[in-house]
Amino acid sequence: MTTRPTPRALADLPYHRHLTAVDEPFDDSTDLDRVHVTGAELSTSDAPASSFSECAFSGVGFGTARLARSHFTDVWLNGCRLVGTDLTDSTWFDAELVNTVLAGTVAYDSTLRRVTFHGCKLASVNLRGGRITDVVFADCALEEVDFGGATLTRVRFPGSTLRDVRFDDATMDRVDLREAADLHLRLGPTSLAGLVVDSAQLVALAPTFARALGVTVTD
Repeated sequence: MTTRPTPRALADLPYHRHLTAVDEPFDDSTDLDRVHVTGAELSTSDAPASSFSECAFSGVGFGTARLARSHFTDVWLNGCRLVGTDLTDSTWFDAELVNTVLAGTVAYDSTLRRVTFHGCKLASVNLRGGRITDVVFADCALEEVDFGGATLTRVRFPGSTLRDVRFDDATMDRVDLREAADLHLRLGPTSLAGLVVDSAQLVALAPTFARALGVTVTD
């Protein structure tokens, strides 16, 4: 088992001394570098294909902001709310989300690489067709999250609960469920390879595996 990551505080960010405080919403496509957005409500923001590099967001409500095709590089979100946010085909590199809520978030065809979620709640999040690599969900609650058709590589879920999480038609490599706290999955016959579970989970997941393979079990 690997060590569970510890969330960073704002002062732990290597670029925190260079941040400029911003508390106003942004509109239209924009490039933001080294800003700290605090307490802003961005529901009306229409800024597709924006770029955010070495930025921090504290207590920000993204709401129904339109941020499709946006790039997030080395960003940190703490206590944010992404409810109905459009993140279609967005890219996230070296990002960290702490105590953040994602609900009804549309992020299909997105790329996540070296992203860590700490204590987050993800409900009805659409990540279908995504490319998800070196991502950790630590102590998170995932409910009706859709990874269908996604490619997942080296993904872990330490301390997290997964309820009605879909992996149908997903391509998986070293998707490690051994440290998950609770598992209720939806799997397809082509999405079993690449999962890593422990022996107790194997027994608990046997009915799920049987349904995925079309096996009928009767006594």
